[in-house]
Amino acid sequence: MFALCIVFGFFVASFAYENIALHKPAQEAFPYIHGNVSPGNAVDRRKTDLRGLGGQCSLSDKNKTNATWWVNLTSILSIHHITIYYRTDNAPWGPSNGYTHRFLGFSVYVSNTTNRLDWDLCFKDSSFTISNIPKVFTTNCIKHGLYVIYHNERLANKTYPADYSLYAYNDLCEVEVYGCPTPGFYGASCSIPCPDPNCRYCHIETGTCQGCKPGYQSHQCESACAKGFYGQDCQLTCNDKCDGCNNVNGYCDRGCKPGWTGDNCQQRNRVPMDSTV
Repeated sequence: MFALCIVFGFFVASFAYENIALHKPAQEAFPYIHGNVSPGNAVDRRKTDLRGLGGQCSLSDKNKTNATWWVNLTSILSIHHITIYYRTDNAPWGPSNGYTHRFLGFSVYVSNTTNRLDWDLCFKDSSFTISNIPKVFTTNCIKHGLYVIYHNERLANKTYPADYSLYAYNDLCEVEVYGCPTPGFYGASCSIPCPDPNCRYCHIETGTCQGCKPGYQSHQCESACAKGFYGQDCQLTCNDKCDGCNNVNGYCDRGCKPGWTGDNCQQRNRVPMDSTV
């Protein structure tokens, strides 16, 4: 749990978000194979030993042009900020440390898929050097997503600053994703329900609706899907054999057109055979 309390006279402000990445499934695109190294090491809360092979870090393989690590939050959640502890090998951090140049140029994304085209950028390093990059990095990232992705690259057709490593690495000892563990809530303690009843996600600080529940649309999710449509973002089309389908699940709860039956009106009525002789 991340907590910060500020006291001014009798006024106390408390900000608390939960580490929603803790012990969640994690993966590395090109993992370094060693008994003490695992992608899950970066979400296990352990960060007292920042050696690469100390059993508390996730490492990518050597001599790669791309390095990608991600954690699956297991549901789409509201994120406030992200903190990253980088490998130091327990040596003084700065130009003399052999790992600062590997950290440079990294990016952090949030996404609902692992498809690169869907990644939503939180932070892209374009100014750090081996002299000023922090060994513990925090960035605000007020978004909603299923995956948090750490990525670095050293592309063959691109020129990089002299401080940068030749190849891309992800030497991550801990990645902490702070936010609300339950969808539909916001505020410093994640205890305030989103004000719009049909809102699926709202801004983690202000409560402004940022996504509707299935079956609803418009700015505050006050409108049901137009007739003939249903589901998330009203993008699914009702069966044309329906008299009108449920805006949430698509069931033909208003009945079927003549000759059709079933929840989605996909079955033809069986016409009884003439039993007269």
